[in-house]
Amino acid sequence: MSASDPGQAARRGPTVPVALWKKAKRWLYVFHRWTGIILCLLFAIWFLSGLVMLYVSFPSFRAPERVGTAAPIDWPQVHVDPGQALASLGEKDFPAEMRLGMTGGEPVYRFVTKAGRRAVSARTGREIGGVDAPRARQIAEQLAGARALSVDPVAHDQWVVTRAYHAMAPFWRVRLADPASTDIYVSQKTGEVVQNTTAHERFWNWLGAVPHWIYFEALRLFQEPWRQVVLWTSGIGMLGAVAGFWVGMLRVRLTRRYRSGSISPYAGWMKWHHVIGLLGGVFLIGWVFSGWLSMSPWGGLRDRSHADAASLYVGAKPGFPATDIAALTRIAHGARELRFAYLGGDPVISLWGRGPATLLDGRTAGVVALDWTRIAALAGKAMPGARLVDMERLERPDRYWYSTGDERDDSRPLPIWRLKFDDPSHTWLHIDPVTGALLGKLGSGGRSYRWLFNALHSFDLPWLLVWPPLRHIVVWLLSVAGIVISMSGVVIGWRRLFARKRASRSRS
Repeated sequence: MSASDPGQAARRGPTVPVALWKKAKRWLYVFHRWTGIILCLLFAIWFLSGLVMLYVSFPSFRAPERVGTAAPIDWPQVHVDPGQALASLGEKDFPAEMRLGMTGGEPVYRFVTKAGRRAVSARTGREIGGVDAPRARQIAEQLAGARALSVDPVAHDQWVVTRAYHAMAPFWRVRLADPASTDIYVSQKTGEVVQNTTAHERFWNWLGAVPHWIYFEALRLFQEPWRQVVLWTSGIGMLGAVAGFWVGMLRVRLTRRYRSGSISPYAGWMKWHHVIGLLGGVFLIGWVFSGWLSMSPWGGLRDRSHADAASLYVGAKPGFPATDIAALTRIAHGARELRFAYLGGDPVISLWGRGPATLLDGRTAGVVALDWTRIAALAGKAMPGARLVDMERLERPDRYWYSTGDERDDSRPLPIWRLKFDDPSHTWLHIDPVTGALLGKLGSGGRSYRWLFNALHSFDLPWLLVWPPLRHIVVWLLSVAGIVISMSGVVIGWRRLFARKRASRSRS
């Protein structure tokens, strides 16, 4: 095709000089070629590991699992009320989290404070200042109902490596003699169980989340260097993919086909790379872009409006008032966990682990029922200067409040209240109608992120979430396309490098 061909001219644009266009096109080819040589293998690993992550998520020990595996609170052992336990710590501010549950046969109050995690025995009132190996063994054995094989001290390992675990470290890692080869991580500071993994999870995560997130312990220990590695590799890979798609469009002929009758001038692996790249290139670019976006470049899509909404909503005060323990013992019989909080400045207790959650008055232990007017008033306090424009009760998942089915990862309770405000970010508050807990705050940035990350990266599209097998089929088909593009790029790059090496040897 000549430089004066009208089709070629249309693709480069009428104002681009021929010489400049040739030079730019050459560098476009070079950039795509070398980013592919360097990153195509990583792309293939990303696609393969993403398929693994459809079925095995990264290990975690979140609240639903913690409550589900806990023993009912042994009330005859509870001799210290919540206010006394909190006062014994000398904290000026109310903790971000305060709960009561059983640990190794003992009722324990647990707190998340600005200074870190702390614990007080509900039996003696003394702060738990450390846990030795025999006690960690006892805690793990009672939790899992299995004998411990070993107890090893660890500051961190592959499964307790993120910044969230730093404040809880060091740990006792207890290996159990159960069929799953479970490891339970017990904080040496407080005796709290913070993580559990099985052999199945550990094996598949080495093929799934670890390579997918570049989550190797030696790098992941350092938050910002890890973030920069992911940001730059995905960013450069995204630009290389855009360049490749552009090159592919320049070389395709849909009407005036090549002499072979094909729409592509290439053969073999190059043809696979070209044609599948055209068919799946948009998906690949969107997928890499969404992964890059998850690293919050330039601050990401953060909702900065009303950053203090959560603290204004609860209206927490220092300390916790004296609770009628006798009444609490009667009504909380069989509960596995109690959570202590403030709601609009009033102390409340929520019961968990014996059916639906129950909300109690923090002083009298009487049952509290929240109507919509009370919740609207609480939400209004959290959003000063903004007007409540809509309030709806969600009974079923929708485009912004849904679960993909992984209870350990993204469980979202229903029903909930959604309250919409007219602030600059058009903020939505999601509130539990029973406990009054503020479950989430979502502004325009968060809603955009839902589509630019979740939809593009995980295919959390409403019509696919209705029937999960269809979502898996779509993800598999597009991932296979991505793997073909990536692996063909690996083969092409490998051959080119070796061809260069052979040419260099022949010249010498």
